[in-house]
Order: sequence, then structure tokens, then C-alpha cells
Amino acid sequence: MRYDLCLPWYWEYDDVFVGLVERACIEEGISLWQIKPDNLLESITALYKGVTTFKTLLHRGQGDPTFDPILRWAKEFGARRINPEELSLWSEDKATMHLELIHAGLHTPYTILLPPFLEQPVLPSIDFSPLGENFVVKPSNEGGGEGVLLGRNTLDEILRARMEFPEQKYLVQAHIMPQIIHDSPAWFRVFYANGETYPCWWNPDTHIYRKVTAEEEDSVGLSRLRDVTKRIASICKLDWFLTEIALADEFIVVDYVNDGIDTRVQSQALDGVPDEIMERIARQLVSIAKENR
Repeated sequence: MRYDLCLPWYWEYDDVFVGLVERACIEEGISLWQIKPDNLLESITALYKGVTTFKTLLHRGQGDPTFDPILRWAKEFGARRINPEELSLWSEDKATMHLELIHAGLHTPYTILLPPFLEQPVLPSIDFSPLGENFVVKPSNEGGGEGVLLGRNTLDEILRARMEFPEQKYLVQAHIMPQIIHDSPAWFRVFYANGETYPCWWNPDTHIYRKVTAEEEDSVGLSRLRDVTKRIASICKLDWFLTEIALADEFIVVDYVNDGIDTRVQSQALDGVPDEIMERIARQLVSIAKENR
């Protein structure tokens, strides 16, 4: 049997997202193969014996290596892979993307790139004064805020931070102060899925999302968020991802590309993604499978 779309997943909080994908598949006439821990061994066996195959892969098994044989099969047999692993690894390297975005003419925080601690344990004299009084220290390859230090202001903090992930490059970035618009910090998260963009206000203190309205896009000039996000998409080549943008003097991309998206929805979690947006994302991803069936 051949399925149009294969969706491996194990995170309990993905259940609503999976349900949205399943509903979109039914509406589009797309066959869906869910692979979960309770049928993982049987599914991989069927896959490698050629009993069951698929045309498109939407992988949500990141972080569990027992799902990796599915990724390997998809690559070896030429399945359409949504967010191929090699592109994800490349685009989630913040040091690489920092340089790529600058080259593309996008604005980023003033940044000093540091080599991995293991490669260069003792740094030469570096002038950190252009960063200002407070700065952000972050490892190049971690997501979800892992290892990120906010509001730092001493050289010792930078040096010690490099030891947490000693094999990774580090970025030391100037702290961005956003404008205040309608009593809210002008800080945004924009979702991208298969050519479509979904901008949201996002409060960095409360982590609460709110959709950017069409009126706000027109009256405050927030339609620029879509343009910036599509330019990032043209660089990273991912099918879906999340980017973080702040409006200071300019629109500044503060967190470049995150494709390990937290799919929890607002109706289930206070800091979740607005339900309507996650539903639209699910539909866009299913449309990829439809085009590839």
C-alpha cells in the first residue's frame, strides 16, 4: 500500500496539530499514514520490506532517533520531504543564517560571532562595547531558547556561556528595544508555510500570541513582516518555519529560523499558537502532499 502523506510523531502535545492535518487530508482526499511509538517497529518493517510506502513525509519525530530509519528511507527512495533534514540543519545554524541574512540585505542585531570553546578556548582581545550595556548570548545550534542568556553585561558571562555547549559557535548580540505600538511591544513571530505567511504579535515576557490584523498591516505598516519572512524563506528553502522580528528603527530579525515549531494551540495552552493559524498551516502542508501525490 502506498500513502500520500506519512506523519511520524510522538509528542503528546502534537495531538491537536495531527488532528488538523488529518482533517485536511480527509477534505483533500489525501491518504495519511500516522506512525507513532506503538506502531513504529511494525511500520518501519513494512516500509523497508516494501509492503507499505509513502510519497511525502511530514516528520514530527525529531529528537527520537528510533524514528530516523523513516528519514533515511525517505531520502534513499526519493520521497518528497517537507523540511529536509539537511536544510533544517543548515538553516538552524544561527551563525550561518546571520551571515546569509546580512548578505540578503536584512537587518539583524549587532552581533559578534565567537568560535567554539573547544576550537579556541582562550579568545583574543575583542571590543564588546558596540553591543551596549546589555546583550544576549546564544549558542549557534540550539532551539527553543536553550542556552540563551538575556540581559548579560560582563565579559566573564560570555566566556562561561561558551562552555555550556563547547562544540558550538556562539553569537553575542545587542539587546533590541522595540517600539511600543498600541501599548504593546512591537515584537512579532511570523509563521511561514508553503508560500503563505501568518504574522502574530508575540510578547517576549508573557509569550502570548495575537494575530496581526489586516487593519494593523495597513495602518502601522506591518505588511512588511510578510516581505521579510518571504525573503528569509527564499534563503533557507524550508517548507515551514517560524521567525522572530522586532520593530525598532527598522524591522530587525532577532531569531532567524526555527523549524522545530511548537504546535500547541491557544485553545489548549495560554502561550499556544492561535488555532486558526495552526489550522491554515496544516492545510498548507497537506497541499504539498496533494501536489506530490
